[in-house]
Amino acid sequence: MDLKSVLSRSPKIVVADDDWLNRDLLETYLTNAGCEVASFGDGEQALHSIQKNLPDLALLDIRMPKMDGLSVCRQVKDDPRTQFIPIIIVTALDSQDEELNAIESGADDFITKPFNSVILLTRVRSLLRLKRLHDELESRSQLLQLALHRYVDAEVADIILTDPDRHLKLGGETRNVTVLFADLRDFTRFSANHPATQVVDVLNMVFNELVEIVFRHKGTFDKFLGDAIMAFFGAPIQGEDDADRALRSAIEMQRCFDRLRTEVDGNVLESLGLGVGIHSGEVTVGNIGSERVMDYTVIGDNVNISRRLQELARPGEILISEATYQMVPQAQVQHLGTQALPGRREPVTIYSLMDL
Repeated sequence: MDLKSVLSRSPKIVVADDDWLNRDLLETYLTNAGCEVASFGDGEQALHSIQKNLPDLALLDIRMPKMDGLSVCRQVKDDPRTQFIPIIIVTALDSQDEELNAIESGADDFITKPFNSVILLTRVRSLLRLKRLHDELESRSQLLQLALHRYVDAEVADIILTDPDRHLKLGGETRNVTVLFADLRDFTRFSANHPATQVVDVLNMVFNELVEIVFRHKGTFDKFLGDAIMAFFGAPIQGEDDADRALRSAIEMQRCFDRLRTEVDGNVLESLGLGVGIHSGEVTVGNIGSERVMDYTVIGDNVNISRRLQELARPGEILISEATYQMVPQAQVQHLGTQALPGRREPVTIYSLMDL
């Protein structure tokens, strides 16, 4: 029986038995079936090998020196790194109580000695197939997490994956969120006076810092808009402090940009500034697009208000709306009065955020 075909490579298997004859017999069967076998005479060595090398399967005797097979099994199954490694208990103890103890310890199968080689290899093959399916699912899950990490913090990504049918379906729902726009001021002139490669390097450097700030404050990155970024707080996970976290992100962004202006060689960023606009309100949030290509974003008039505030902000300034200020009354602000925004009939009360 060829076990290589199950994993498309030679399976790595640990064998632990204090009887050298049994070890040699198992090693011979498994090696002839295409496996790479590491055999040990006591449970302590076997456990160390499993934890270090992460094999595809382990066959353990129960009675062994230093550490018995059931103790090894329990430690392997209690460790998140090794808990999905299949374990077969191979023992001369054939009572139902022993089999029950093995299963309660986390063993995936139980075989009594003397064993039939065909039955042994068939059970090994079956567990290796389950291990392969688990590894494939784990790999896909990691790829999905990696994709989600491009938009949200790792903790938020984990919450999304607990209910992907709800959070990743095509469509939207009405939610109250706080939207943030941050834009590089005077970047058009900067682009005209510097080589394209330097312009791209500056954008990547600044965006890398600003996006990480959004993630640190549990916000959701939406998109890049030329020399601006858009983010929102309150979806897919909503909290009572969404507006507060948005303001803290904006303050940290301004401080970060000031630091970059002093640290970058040649005063490259000296002519640039950062303007931020923030507004809170009801929007439609969800996956917009097609089944093949979608964008998790927010849509609505309140998004436009955030962007208009950002356009009004001077370099180094954070403008927030009355709606956002009412949600974070502890904010230190300067009242700038009301102002009509393009495309809106009703004027908006605007505040300049100084600190929290």
